[in-house]
Amino acid sequence: MAGGRKFSRNNSSNQQLPERGPVESLIYWRDVKKSGIVFGAGLITLLAISCFSVISVFAYLSLLILSGTIAFRIYRSVMQAIQKTSDGHPFKEYLDYDLTLSQDKVQHIAGVAVAHVNGFVAEMRRLFLVEDLVDSIKFGVILCVMTYIGAWFNGMTLVIMAFVSLFTLPKVYENNKQSIDTYLDLARSKVADVTEKIKAAIPLGTKKPIAAESDKDK
Repeated sequence: MAGGRKFSRNNSSNQQLPERGPVESLIYWRDVKKSGIVFGAGLITLLAISCFSVISVFAYLSLLILSGTIAFRIYRSVMQAIQKTSDGHPFKEYLDYDLTLSQDKVQHIAGVAVAHVNGFVAEMRRLFLVEDLVDSIKFGVILCVMTYIGAWFNGMTLVIMAFVSLFTLPKVYENNKQSIDTYLDLARSKVADVTEKIKAAIPLGTKKPIAAESDKDK
């Protein structure tokens, strides 16, 4: 019985934490150490870019990494000479790692990018040419809000906020999924009700059918 209970607990924990890709594992903090390193390094880099030029940040970071790898390479060579061992190159594992992109992978990435670009262009055309008046009005409201956001924050600040949100909001949503979904459903229903009222108040799309007009003329 105890073994069965233990198995059921492990099974339930596996259901709560499904396997994810490497990016999802980072932003959901499955490995706190790895996520902390990536989050800290990324945040420091973005803060440095906000204070200095991109070229300077890239040059200083590259020099820092290069200095560390050279120092570690010399240290390992000296230790191997003292201990009279032949462990080989300390970065051999990473030097042998295949970083090339296959043709199928490149084609897949290009296909996904083209699909997103085409969808974006089609959506912008639909909104700017007022295919649906309500959607275009909502888009205009979003643009007005963006003008205020642009006046309050610069582009780099928004990038930093987006990066921090990427590493915080998914985990917050996962821990409070039920309550957040309840409020989101309530907000969606309210927006849908307002949209329907606006569409009903605007006399668009109420043209009479051609057949009915021809019968009336007769």
